[in-house]
Parts: sequence; C-alpha cells; structure tokens
Amino acid sequence: MLAVAGTAVASNGGAPLGGPTSAKHHHRRSRSKRQPPRRSRHDAAGSNPLKGRAMWIWELGSTDDGDLSAIIAGAKLYGVSTVFIKSSDGSHFWSDQFTRAIVRTLHAGGLKVCAWQYVYGASPLKEADVGAEAVDDGADCLVVDAEGQYQGRYIAAQTYIERLRSLIGASYPVALAGFPYVDFHPSFPYSVFLGPGGAQYNVPQMYWKDIGTTTDAVFAHTYSFNRIYGRPISPLGQVYNSPPAHQIVRFRELSRVYGATGVGWWDWQEAPAGAWQAIARPAGTLPGYVPLDAAASIDKGWQGDLVVWAQEHLISAGYQIPVDGGFGRATTAAVKSFQTQHGLTADGIIGPETWQALLRYPPAPIHWSVKSSGQQASVASTSGMTPPPKSASLPAKRDEIAGAGGAGAPPRR
Repeated sequence: MLAVAGTAVASNGGAPLGGPTSAKHHHRRSRSKRQPPRRSRHDAAGSNPLKGRAMWIWELGSTDDGDLSAIIAGAKLYGVSTVFIKSSDGSHFWSDQFTRAIVRTLHAGGLKVCAWQYVYGASPLKEADVGAEAVDDGADCLVVDAEGQYQGRYIAAQTYIERLRSLIGASYPVALAGFPYVDFHPSFPYSVFLGPGGAQYNVPQMYWKDIGTTTDAVFAHTYSFNRIYGRPISPLGQVYNSPPAHQIVRFRELSRVYGATGVGWWDWQEAPAGAWQAIARPAGTLPGYVPLDAAASIDKGWQGDLVVWAQEHLISAGYQIPVDGGFGRATTAAVKSFQTQHGLTADGIIGPETWQALLRYPPAPIHWSVKSSGQQASVASTSGMTPPPKSASLPAKRDEIAGAGGAGAPPRR
C-alpha cells in the first residue's frame, strides 16, 4: 500500500471507506427507473481514456484506507493520470466504493476515473446493468474483466454486449481486460467482446512474473495474437508479487516500442514502494529494438476463436463456410481461394500477409443463439440464429494469470 498522507482524513472527500466485504454492498434500483447515463467529460471530447499511466484499485478501503486525498496525492507524486476502481462483481454493484461523489472528488483532483467490473456470464443482463450504473456515476470508461468463467459463453457475451450498448450508447469507451495469450483459450469469445459493437480497447493482463516468462516474451506473445482483433492495446502490467524494479522499467520501455499510448498496473494496494518508484522513474525507448509483433499464423487443424474470427471475415469476402471454430477442409479451401484472388501464395496458411488482406473485410454479423435449426453460420444464415461454435467446448490450455485475483474481494492476509 502506498502511504502518502498518513492517516485517513475527512477533508476533500477523503473519509475512510468500507471495503467490498462489508455489508454495504448492494445492487441499486434498476436502470429502467433511472435517467439515461450521463456522458463523461472524456467520452464527450472523444479522447482515449486509457492514455497515460494508470493504477488499478481492487478494494478502495485497503488503498490508503480509502482516503481520496491521499490517493490523489500519491497519483500526482508518481505520475498516475487514471485510476481504475472496481465497481461491481457479477451482478452486484459495489456502491460503497464507486459513487458519483467519489468520482467527482477524484476528477476535482485531476484524475480520470474508469470503472472496472468482474463478470462471470451467469447473469449477463444484470452484469450489463451494473456496468451501466458505473457509467451513470460518471466513469470515464468501463473495463470488462472477463476471464475463465466466460470461456465457451458466446451467447452470454453477446447478450451482455448488446444490453450494455443499449444502455450506454455505441460510442462510450469500453475495454476488455482478459487473458493475454489468446491461443491458450480457444473457447473464449474474444470475437464477441472485441468484435463490432464490443469493446473499443484491449487491455490484456500481461503479468509476466506470474506467467513465468520475461517481459520481452510476454509482449511478443500477447501482441502477435491480440493485434489480429484490431483494437488498440493498452498493456496491463503487474506490481503485485514484487517483480524486480528493472523488469517494471523494461515493461514500460517495451510498451513504447510496441506503440502503446498507455500502460496500467495491477494493483495499487499490493504495490510495494520499489514498484511505485519503478513506474515513475525515467525510462527509455530502446533504440533499434525490433518488436516481434507479426500476426500469428493459423492453418489446417487449428481450433479456437481466432478461427471463428477468420471464418467471419471469409464470409464477408464471399465464401460460404461454417463458423465452427475449426480450421478444416472448407476453411482451408476458402483460404487458398482467397489467397489466389488477392495475389498471395495459396498455401492455406493465414499468416501476416493473409491476415492483412482478410482483415480489410468486416466480420460477418453472427447472432449466437441456442434457438437454431442446427445450421452453422454461413453467408446465407448470418441474419438468423447460430449455435455457438464447436470450439466453444474446448478446454483452456492454462490459466496463465491465475494468481492475479480480481474476482470477488481480495483475500485477507
């Protein structure tokens, strides 16, 4: 925990606040009885709310004892321009730590305030409702922390996104904070969360120490797969678990090489003093460093959401193929034909050049639903209802960020 202003004070809205394990947590009245969400100042200006240095807050009561004056002072001291505060868990709004008064106080202190919610997929409509509650309270953006519970839940993801957009509008800034390694999670519906109408920003949780890799490797792996979804990437690094200071600085340097305009850190209450110093000390740009960010290749035999994404684009390019998440004969034939038509080597492999040509087409609109005649999506059925892809039943290879937390309240130590 960062201690800047000592004990909690009641000045400038800085009274201590109860943590998310208190009985204060409740879901406020439904949005149907409330006014439409107010537009945040940053959304209205059309600026990127993820630009700059950000720090995530899981439990406000354990972050400088909930003293907003201390949080503002600490943010200024270490160059933090945005705080991400947890606003809900599943269908439960955390009304003791995300309120209009708190947002206004932090805004008055010069900070942007984004809400983040942990979602499970069991009640997607209610999850969307409480996400919109945070928007109504003045959040500058909303971040959706969707992880293992949403694997295989294409229908729930689409239900959530459609409901959320109906409440907050099509242009309000939303980001997905999910698994960094797309290939480890073939059943996760990235194509829904990051697809048309979904999140405009991608915030992969790139916790290199927990993953057991280097900062260089986590950037290369994450970017090669995530860039295919076409959303600006804002890396989320770790300051929990005491990563060495030089690795934190290296992460910042790599973020610049890879073109990120903002970097976030998980999380405030677990950050030791050395980590705070590391996120603020001068960092270079690694002159001459060549990022390994070429789009990942997929070919026959591949299964997963990247194949779903490719199939949706192939449909828009005019190929009547199923969207089943499996790179089989039909998809291979369509890829070879597409490559021939676009002057590419017809090898059936979707590599960097083929991705570049394919992604010029929009993804075909797919309505995932259990109510279906059993037909897989194709050029003739995209306006109807389509069952989830077969790849939605595939298990994850590994939960690479299992130690990070985020669901529920933090464990008591």
